[in-house]
Amino acid sequence: MFIDSHAHLYVKEFDHDRQLVVQRALEAGISKILMPNIDSESIAGMLALEGHYPDLCIPMMGLHPCSVNEDYLSELAVIQEWLKKRKFIAIGEIGIDLYWDRTFWDHQKSAFRQQCEWALEYDIPIVIHSREAIDETIDLVKPYINRGLTGVFHCFTGSVDQAKEIKNMGFYLGIGGVATFKNGQILNVLTEIGMEQIILETDSPYLAPVPYRGKRNEPGYVVLIVEKLANALNISEVEIFEITNQNTLQLFQLI
Repeated sequence: MFIDSHAHLYVKEFDHDRQLVVQRALEAGISKILMPNIDSESIAGMLALEGHYPDLCIPMMGLHPCSVNEDYLSELAVIQEWLKKRKFIAIGEIGIDLYWDRTFWDHQKSAFRQQCEWALEYDIPIVIHSREAIDETIDLVKPYINRGLTGVFHCFTGSVDQAKEIKNMGFYLGIGGVATFKNGQILNVLTEIGMEQIILETDSPYLAPVPYRGKRNEPGYVVLIVEKLANALNISEVEIFEITNQNTLQLFQLI
């Protein structure tokens, strides 16, 4: 029973068949679907999904960097209120995104630092988005390491050196559908660094693995990622299950 450590199953792309997607995930052997939040508008749908599937769909709370703009302080206030109301397994999805532009770069840094502080306050990990900003995000995380902050760099697609630095900080690497892409370099990275600090994810509905690349992703496709990793790294699917499930349960304190 694999865990999808990162899926936005509550977004509109699943509105017409969400129940079927969940059923397919269960049939594929998915035991848990961890759900990072996006912003204030995504909370209701995420928590409703938790209500329907309380043992399967488990929410996080955070402000996604792509939702950071001039009004980010009011968004953070909503996040803070929810953190006061109830327990979440992580602060996420947070981080830095410099893919489109750097207009809100300073705002993103400020939002990231505040949410790191909340993670320490509530003793939960962070789930990091770092598109086109891995080095910048590593630098932002470093001051918190000695204070006990932990988490995962989700959808990791960086270099061997970046992976080693993240591992040395005690953080995990989230591996998803990109590992199945023909021109992806992540398998070379994993060959170099091993599987010891790896967790599995889909990032549904985005980044579907081959043979569904370009289509909507869903949690059940974790098994396709596992098959690719097992074949490419010459390790058994059982070993991948044992390592990644233990890592995920430990990181998110689900044991």
